[in-house]
Amino acid sequence: MNHYLSRRSFISRTAMAGGAVLLSNSILGQVKMASPNERVNLAGIGIGYRGGEVIKELYKTGLCNIVALCDVDMGAKHTQELIAMFPDVPRYQDFRKMFDEMGNKIDAVTVGTPDFAHFAITMMAIDLGKHVYVEKPMASTFWEVELMMQKAKKFPKVVTQMGNQGHSEANYFQFKAWKDAGIIKDITRIDAHMNMPRRWHGWDTNISNFPAAEKIPETMDWELWQMQTLGHNYNKDFVNGQWRCWFDFGMGALGDWGAHILDTAHQFLNLGLPTSVEAVSLEGHNSFFFPMSSTLKFSFAARKKMPALDINWYDGLDNLPPIPDGYGVSGLDPNIPPPSTGKLEPAKLNPGKIIYGKDLTFKGGSHASTLQIIPEAKAKDLANKLPEVPESPSNHFANFLKACKGQEETRSPFAIAGPLSQVFCLGVLAQRLNGKLQFDPQRKEIVNDKFAQALLVGPPPRKGWEQYYSV
Repeated sequence: MNHYLSRRSFISRTAMAGGAVLLSNSILGQVKMASPNERVNLAGIGIGYRGGEVIKELYKTGLCNIVALCDVDMGAKHTQELIAMFPDVPRYQDFRKMFDEMGNKIDAVTVGTPDFAHFAITMMAIDLGKHVYVEKPMASTFWEVELMMQKAKKFPKVVTQMGNQGHSEANYFQFKAWKDAGIIKDITRIDAHMNMPRRWHGWDTNISNFPAAEKIPETMDWELWQMQTLGHNYNKDFVNGQWRCWFDFGMGALGDWGAHILDTAHQFLNLGLPTSVEAVSLEGHNSFFFPMSSTLKFSFAARKKMPALDINWYDGLDNLPPIPDGYGVSGLDPNIPPPSTGKLEPAKLNPGKIIYGKDLTFKGGSHASTLQIIPEAKAKDLANKLPEVPESPSNHFANFLKACKGQEETRSPFAIAGPLSQVFCLGVLAQRLNGKLQFDPQRKEIVNDKFAQALLVGPPPRKGWEQYYSV
């Protein structure tokens, strides 16, 4: 079936689905912009681990009030810090009830839930006219990201920001200035790498089923945790960051780190969507969780005066890219936030990228890390020709809140972050299927694999979640 027909059919089915919670026209799209002199009233959805850190960073700006907290497990150990910080703030387990009871008191929300759970919350928030800060990647399927972009476009007054915080720091402004000045030009290849230990490293890849059911914590709403996904039995290896390991819930190392490593190159080199994605090499491939190591190749067509470009992605402890002469030391940006496990593990090569142009080669790290021209002798020759790089007027969190007040525009809105997230969705499909996908960027279709094409949309949502798939 034609992809567009299948998508229309899917949406028409959801419109007829019973039990849908429909929002009245009287509350749809009523966007409130905070005035320059008042704080943004912010609700936090997902308040443990990274979600909690995001709420704290937003609050630290002094630009917002925390007016509601929401988490599927308010009794969990990892939610207690935020509850203690804001003891008098209303608490909810279900974001839908929160919006129903407090919708008129909320200007914006932060979504710090697992990757697969971003979608429904974000779609409902935008429908209600609430500004949205959502952690990266935007969603875990290509089509959900597409719908999120369409929804944001339908409500242009709603402010959106994806949480790749380096996109408001030094690397963002340097890459733009160097690209505009012609220092970064004629790029034909980028080798991106993330070689730190991952949660699933060491798991048995000869797996034939999901882990056995365990007792659900008494304070947790397991059915709500699963959101629109197909049913799974509770297991501790699905929650508290472990969700990132599984194809059904997370997006592995690529989804976790790609937006911190490739964001500026994707935006300022106008990469858009690839023409093909290939799983060049996968170690420990299986049908359930991510490989022990992956080498992926993304091919992008020529754009205006820019040549065709390949991005090679390397993850896994020993799966390193070729290191060019004069590379020097692999640095680690000190501002990278620690994972929920508590610390960043050492790696043979710290997360980053090597960018190859016709005349120059650059090395860079992740997040805010700036680029260096290599080898050092070449950098010294060009030192006096480099343009001045402006400082950031605001960090990523203040940028979002100032945009909610009409003072700035967000640097990672869905229009920019969406195609980047879709690149990673395609990469995860290549990992999952262990193959090469030919992709039509204009029609947004996989043209050589009908099963992969169906996975762009993903399985139908569970009953009760259909309405979020309508723009």
